[in-house]
Amino acid sequence: MTYTMVLLRHGESVWNKANLFTGWTDVPLSQKGVKEARAAGRLLLEEGYTFDGVHTSLQVRAIQTANLALEEMELSWLPVTRHWRLNERHYGALQGLNKKETAEKYSKEQVFEWRRSYDWMVPDIRAGKRLLVAAHGNSLRALVKHLDGISDDEIPGLNIPTGIPLVYHLDDRFAPMDSYYLGDPEAAAKAADAVAGQAG
Repeated sequence: MTYTMVLLRHGESVWNKANLFTGWTDVPLSQKGVKEARAAGRLLLEEGYTFDGVHTSLQVRAIQTANLALEEMELSWLPVTRHWRLNERHYGALQGLNKKETAEKYSKEQVFEWRRSYDWMVPDIRAGKRLLVAAHGNSLRALVKHLDGISDDEIPGLNIPTGIPLVYHLDDRFAPMDSYYLGDPEAAAKAADAVAGQAG
């Protein structure tokens, strides 16, 4: 049996736009982020995807992203499960600070480590449900690390673009058979590069 799970990093938030550390600060999507979320939903619909359930973090930017994507797919009625474990990492005193200015003060290497280091849905997948998971760069990076067996040394370099669905097809042991971004691969690569450059 093949299982389908689609990971969707929330669209650009108003603090992403300002290049601020967001963490657990609950900020909404920017206008661009709303467009990204809607575009993700349209792309999923055009490619024939449908879902049986949705998992999001407790944070409004991920919730908005899921809601807007589902609205485009005419699936707003789907059951949604929210988990704090899908929340963005908490940045403590860094929250609200500008990433570029912080990198200038403490070094790009230090900011990179703060942003990228890391130290349930299985019952739904086991039941054969097709899942949409709308969350954050760091929480999705942790899932990708687990799914793809990426090493501790390599995972900080993984950049997940905002608003572009990442599809996983899993085998009966929940190991990836394949994974890919929907849509134009060049656009996904360009969006990932934009994420990589956020520290300044």
